[in-house]
Amino acid sequence: MAAEDQQTPLKDTPLEEVVPDVPPAEAVGKHAAAADEAVHAAVDQSAPAGEEATPAPQPKHAAPVEQPAPSAPEDTHDEPAAPEDTTQPQEPVNAPGRATIPVEGRAGADATCGKNAFISWGARSDVGLVRSHNEDSFLIRTPCFAVCDGMGGHAAGEVASSIAVETIGEKAPATADDTLLGAAIEAANQAVIKGAEEGRGKPGMGCTASAALIDGNRMAIAHVGDSRIYLLHAGTLVRVTRDHSYVEELVDAGQITADEARVHPSRSIITRALGSDPDMYADHFSIEVSNGDRVILCSDGLSSMVPDSEIESLAVSSATPQQAANNLVSAALTAGGADNITVIVVDVLNDGVAAAARKHSMGFALRVVVAMVLVAVVVFGGIFAFAKNEWYLGVDGDTVGIYQGIDGEVLGISLSNLVQTTAVEVSDLPANVATQLEHGGVRVDSEQEALSTVESYRTQIDAEKTKAAEKAAEVTAEGNPTGEAAPADGTQTTESGTDSGTDSANGDTATTADTTGDTTQTNGGE
Repeated sequence: MAAEDQQTPLKDTPLEEVVPDVPPAEAVGKHAAAADEAVHAAVDQSAPAGEEATPAPQPKHAAPVEQPAPSAPEDTHDEPAAPEDTTQPQEPVNAPGRATIPVEGRAGADATCGKNAFISWGARSDVGLVRSHNEDSFLIRTPCFAVCDGMGGHAAGEVASSIAVETIGEKAPATADDTLLGAAIEAANQAVIKGAEEGRGKPGMGCTASAALIDGNRMAIAHVGDSRIYLLHAGTLVRVTRDHSYVEELVDAGQITADEARVHPSRSIITRALGSDPDMYADHFSIEVSNGDRVILCSDGLSSMVPDSEIESLAVSSATPQQAANNLVSAALTAGGADNITVIVVDVLNDGVAAAARKHSMGFALRVVVAMVLVAVVVFGGIFAFAKNEWYLGVDGDTVGIYQGIDGEVLGISLSNLVQTTAVEVSDLPANVATQLEHGGVRVDSEQEALSTVESYRTQIDAEKTKAAEKAAEVTAEGNPTGEAAPADGTQTTESGTDSGTDSANGDTATTADTTGDTTQTNGGE
């Protein structure tokens, strides 16, 4: 019974639209879209009116079956590919060799399936072979799935289970938080009690509830009653919930075996359920799931008719969730179908671990890059801050310049800038000072010290020039000690300072006269 809609527009569908065996693959694409029309399914998906699935021509519990397309009957003769679709369905076909009861087209049955990037699912609910009506309800509101098995008889059990799935769907968390999922089931308990008080259903109605919410590689589970949740991991089936029933307590006490519990006369007595105790609490916990895992939620209509070993075999051998759900329901029907049967099968396609690892790696790489950038910024900032407080004298063309910073570059960026030029020529400085200026500069502590150093260079240069001038003057004075000017007639003076026309040693003088004038020549005493 659908939590969203108690009516079904499917009951008047003509028989001839369903008689041909439509491949299960055709139903896969339509079940999810038409899930809101399933009488016993509470599914958070809907399909446009023009794309509703075509159901079996049975009473209101018939499962929706999809036609290939709205115009398929008219175009069948124009498309030779249609027969090929029938012979090669997308939904795998079970291998022959075992007699089973087919589930397609049965009265009192609902089915739906779908998938997204992370999970795929298939579900089927069947009235069974003994009961006259279906009191089970199931919820598919991805990523939350739930099965509720109603109790209380006609117009009671189905009402309780319908109220429960509605409330769980409304209260379920968006992530795998088992505490909140358990709270959603406890809220459903209150809603069932309130519904009975308000006249919805009958007094004393109740239901079980088993819910699973899959979020990445985590699955939150909340559970009350004897409906079950199984996990098929690496080909091994594990029951992850514990029945709240009298026979389960006997099994725990070692008085009976699990196989004996399935046929025990008191197997229908449950010790905890929704609708009776306002203080009822739900078991809740979380487990890890991984790619390839298969989750099975079912009412006791399956677990009481089919042993866990056979459930495992069918779950392993079924290729898709919908095929697994169909096979499990068929097995319960073949075993007698004494109760309503509801099965939801969910496959984990992408647990998000690989994506999380990639994201973590990318995040780590990004953090490393950001850290390196920050370190570079800090280092470069420190270098530039340090350089801003440094001063040195360097070469500016042919003169000495005052620079702020450090003589050098980082990534092509100069660490210094010229603050002031001077008139001090580098060539006027001592060779060692000029070399130091050209190769790294002369470090000073401040601009004022730089100015003082330049001034000392200028003073030193001036002193050197003055000293050189004085030395030149001395040399000149040594060559003319009397300070008299040289004779205008070209008289030459010897090193002894005597007149070249007189020989101080012997007084001999030779005078020669020519036509150009008188010339006096000293013969050096000869």
